[in-house]
Amino acid sequence: MIQLRPFLLCLPMAFCLACTPDEDSANLPAPYVPTPSPPVEEPPEEEGENGTAPDTVRYLALGDSYTIGESVPAVGDWPNQLVDSLSLRLASTHFEPARIIATTGWTTSNLSQGMDAQQIDTSTFDLVSLLIGVNNQYQGLSLEAYETEFVQLLERAVNLADGQSDRVFVVSIPDYGYTPFGQGNQTSISQDLAEFNASCASLTSAAGIAHYNITPISQQWPGAANWVASDGLHPSAPQYAAWVASFAADVQAQLTD
Repeated sequence: MIQLRPFLLCLPMAFCLACTPDEDSANLPAPYVPTPSPPVEEPPEEEGENGTAPDTVRYLALGDSYTIGESVPAVGDWPNQLVDSLSLRLASTHFEPARIIATTGWTTSNLSQGMDAQQIDTSTFDLVSLLIGVNNQYQGLSLEAYETEFVQLLERAVNLADGQSDRVFVVSIPDYGYTPFGQGNQTSISQDLAEFNASCASLTSAAGIAHYNITPISQQWPGAANWVASDGLHPSAPQYAAWVASFAADVQAQLTD
């Protein structure tokens, strides 16, 4: 198994950089954040345009440190925030706690091996998400290998959703160039991740699976306050909340179509 270099995405981190913007950032223009989906505080929507959500939803989230929410409380990771949002939107549906298969430092290959270890393919879920690839980029693994393994993971995700590709969605890779850890090499990191994300979006679309692009949201540091966790690398709970706000309504539609 490929091991991540000690200071990347490890727990605890060998470094701990400030997660607040530099003083100079006070003069920066207000960051652009995509218009969010209807806030969860609004009255819950019981039905979608084309149907009603299942009585019970079992949700599986596959990924790496971005899925487990490294350096944020468990309630702050985005899969759990998504469950909370959907629970309010679909009050008549019972949502089981999110099942998460993810570990800090995992590549596409590591995720596949982790799924094997948990024998997850014997189960089925009502909703499955996939966010993977940052460690492939960080470790200098080839884009070609990522593409091959990513397609295999997409196929497994659809099988885990009982063959229903419309119950699967992919989240883009956030850009860690816009963090205290990555700022010194921001241009190179962002260029590399743009290639991985372009491939991710293309392969996801070709498979007929929903793709939600949160990368622009991740690029708001340092203009957006409290956008990075205390480790100086991973997103904060508020940033994960912005992710969820950007696609919660679309995921709701996936469950009700």
